[in-house]
Amino acid sequence: MGTAEWRETSGGGTAAREDREDTAPAVRATGTAGRRVDGGPAREAVGARGTYRPLWVEEPAKRRRLPDPVRTAAVRAVLVIAVTLIQAMVAVLCTLAGSWLAFPVVISSVVSTIAATWAVLDVWVTRQVWSQRHGVVSVPSSTARALRRERRQARRRQRAAERERARIRRRGGTGQLSHP
Repeated sequence: MGTAEWRETSGGGTAAREDREDTAPAVRATGTAGRRVDGGPAREAVGARGTYRPLWVEEPAKRRRLPDPVRTAAVRAVLVIAVTLIQAMVAVLCTLAGSWLAFPVVISSVVSTIAATWAVLDVWVTRQVWSQRHGVVSVPSSTARALRRERRQARRRQRAAERERARIRRRGGTGQLSHP
């Protein structure tokens, strides 16, 4: 294993790893492989020169994660499709074997095919609805964008009114025609 040597110690079957150049501290492996001396998980490896380098490098995802409702619908669709394919295989095997179960399984396969089609359509519709509600569509005439703009303007007006009320309270109510 690279420049490291493994040797058995007399301490109850534990192994110690020493670097040939003696630049890295010895790491003791107990019954669980991949543990450091301090008990934490081994997340770093000792290189050829005794410098620590990470075992993996985090890379940014190429695509963003699906929204939760869309991902739920997609998982549901995959499960329904898997069951449909299994039922189709059972229907074929029962038909080839001449079993009495062939007819009921074929009927249930047809129903499952309809359900699988419905599940795939559900993924598509859920994705479209989520995109429309959360403003992912980047068309300038997007309904979601106009709704966000209206909400922003309402919040600005509300904050401006709150600032005005706070300013009037600080002045002690002067400038008001009547007191509530």
